Amino acid sequence: MTSPGVVESAVTDPRLVGERRQQIIRAATKLFSEQGYYGTTIQHIAREAGISVGLIYQYFRDKDDVLFLTLKHVLETYENEIPAVLAGVEHPLERLCVALGAYCRVVDRLRDATVLTYRSTKSLRADRRTFIKEGEARTNRLLETCLRACISAGHLRPVNDYLLVYQLVLFSHAWALKAWALRDRYTLDDYVEEGIKLLVEPYLTEKGRAAMARLRRKRRRTD
Repeated sequence: MTSPGVVESAVTDPRLVGERRQQIIRAATKLFSEQGYYGTTIQHIAREAGISVGLIYQYFRDKDDVLFLTLKHVLETYENEIPAVLAGVEHPLERLCVALGAYCRVVDRLRDATVLTYRSTKSLRADRRTFIKEGEARTNRLLETCLRACISAGHLRPVNDYLLVYQLVLFSHAWALKAWALRDRYTLDDYVEEGIKLLVEPYLTEKGRAAMARLRRKRRRTD
């Protein structure tokens, strides 16, 4: 049985599959966001992408495949980019702040797809919904690992890390979900800084406050 994470293609050239699927996914994300999943047809996607319906069916079996790969791409971007940004960052508190910023920046770049994840995950078949939930849990663990390291190092007091991670995730997603209310008020950098003040600073120990002050001085010197 094919894994729920696999989308089969009639085309076998990996480079061509990747390029063509990205073209189709970009068009589908725009239309799913504007018209909804059920209001969008393969014909609409083909027209938006500037290709034939038949060509789409060489790379996807159906509309569920298109939606699934769109949502999977969002999760894979988190899983690939957050660790890459954290490479070389050693201080636990700095890692947590950098991870939150990286999460928000991925959301900023994938705003339509992030909103689509909330709206349309329920439209996937059951095994794929489970796959997406598991991917979300892996992303959460990236933040959870940073948070627990801060607690272990004595920079944060013990907290319910499971719930606080969800607050960090929801804060990041709000940059897309509530863009109409936030983008005229904050730059992305300002938004991330406010998130640190709201969701990290209240839990700092005395040691953590001293470390945060040093990190801010370091950042001002490099800006």
